[in-house]
Amino acid sequence: MSEQKIRNMEEFAAVSGLSRPTVSKYFNDPDSVRSTTRARIEAALERYDFRPNIYAVNQNRRLTKNIGIVVPYLADPVFAEHARSIEKLCNDAGFRSILLSSHGGSDQERENLDSLRALKPAGVLLAPLGRASDRSEIERFCRDVPTVLFDSNIEGMGEAFIGSDNASFVNQTVDYLCRSGETPCFFEMRTPANPNANKRRIAYIQAMERHGQEPVVVSVEGDGWGFEEIGRQGAHSAIAAGDFKTDTILCSNDRLAIGVLAACYERGLRVGRGPGCAFRVASHDDHPFSRFTCPALTTAAHNYSAVAERSVKTLFEVIENGGHLRNRTETLLPAQLVVRASA
Repeated sequence: MSEQKIRNMEEFAAVSGLSRPTVSKYFNDPDSVRSTTRARIEAALERYDFRPNIYAVNQNRRLTKNIGIVVPYLADPVFAEHARSIEKLCNDAGFRSILLSSHGGSDQERENLDSLRALKPAGVLLAPLGRASDRSEIERFCRDVPTVLFDSNIEGMGEAFIGSDNASFVNQTVDYLCRSGETPCFFEMRTPANPNANKRRIAYIQAMERHGQEPVVVSVEGDGWGFEEIGRQGAHSAIAAGDFKTDTILCSNDRLAIGVLAACYERGLRVGRGPGCAFRVASHDDHPFSRFTCPALTTAAHNYSAVAERSVKTLFEVIENGGHLRNRTETLLPAQLVVRASA
């Protein structure tokens, strides 16, 4: 039980009977002080129930142990999975993660970067909004803070980019769908929130041409990050208008596909293969919930762990090299097709 409230490191040092530098040295690295000193500090910690502001401690270091992680929209389970994997690796390596979401807006993205700059992080892993980003602000931030981009690329920004190969995603789904049934129509938002969507549309058109087939792109209205509802409403409209020229729908991402599945259910249309099925539906990302949709969603999967491991490893290399690499690198990791009941 604590005897008094300790507000800061100076007060803790005084009640411990030790100097402020000695206490600070312990919090930076407990093994750096003598065992008897460490025992005294840990006994005082228990006695006074003091927990230092670790971020304030880090500001006194030349190189902090803070790692910033910024994602476009944390409520999106795909970004949440990326962030979870990256955060765990940083924490396991002895760094302290600061996870921020841009909530789909450029103003919030700028505010996140300003907040991180003030915290003097050792480095930052940034998944930018893309077309909505303030490029000049990101460029300035990357000059000031060691930064590695992941998931969405902005050419020339940061020391490196690590992401999934969108052509690999689409080539695998198109090849499989053409091989196993009617050719796919591509379903997307007319104004996509994420820059990977444009790459996937281009890859779809190229893959269909490679198969000697006519591409059919169905673009629906919708703005923002409510992809499931945009997909649901857009699918209702497209089905009613006869926009899908085959019985196979290939969605730009799994969240749109979840909306398509909902629309099909509401219209009494069965999804899957075999007698009585009106459509096959497939997609990209392997959304963490895609295996639990009804029917379970066929998709091309991110290798979440590989993206996280490569991103964190690259950022640590940047930090160890004084904040810069000799040449900016781009790494694209292949997807893996996961065939489930929807197609």
